[in-house]
Amino acid sequence: MFTIEHDFDATVITLIDEGEAPLNEDVVIESHEEGVTLTQVDPDTDEVMVVNLSMHQLKELRAALDLPEGIYRLKRPSGDQSS
Repeated sequence: MFTIEHDFDATVITLIDEGEAPLNEDVVIESHEEGVTLTQVDPDTDEVMVVNLSMHQLKELRAALDLPEGIYRLKRPSGDQSS
């Protein structure tokens, strides 16, 4: 199950694990102009773990989901200097 909320400056998606135990903690994905932030509570330490992805990294992840094992580099559009 998942939820989608549109805030003023971001879209927030929450992935809720369902099914048989053991279940994972919810994953919150916040998409904003600068990139994407993923957060999840570590059940062992009760700390929030945060991963930040640039928009380019997100594009690479999207491409990687459909590619076989290997090393790849996506070409950036000319003039794109963002990381």
